[in-house]
Amino acid sequence: MTDNDITQKLADLSRGTLIERMGIELVEVGPQRAVGTMPVAGNTQPAGLLHGGASVVLAETLGSLAAQAHAGEGRFVVGIEVGATHHSAARSGVVTGVATALHLGRTTASYEIVLTDEDDRRICTARLTCLVLTPTT
Repeated sequence: MTDNDITQKLADLSRGTLIERMGIELVEVGPQRAVGTMPVAGNTQPAGLLHGGASVVLAETLGSLAAQAHAGEGRFVVGIEVGATHHSAARSGVVTGVATALHLGRTTASYEIVLTDEDDRRICTARLTCLVLTPTT
């Protein structure tokens, strides 16, 4: 299965979820890297800045979907740790997230996720570790 096939399949599975409600669009998803965008509008805190929790949702989404691509058919992933540092505020436009694999193992997968604004300023750096599971019958 190609990365384009994986991206489309995971985008289809995201319909009706938080991913769709937050306006997250998947650009590319593969085991080594995932890229997606999210609008600032509708995802702000009361002061009009991108909500830090929204940044973490985008980061965890991209890392988890990349980990799912790594896990492959018949296995699934769950996040077991996520942390984020917020560097700068986004007030408008679209933010882009890029998840890059740090570790791809049999039972865990870890990613660094960098979020940038439309001026390519880093607004958040996150790290996610997922547990790779095989369903029991």
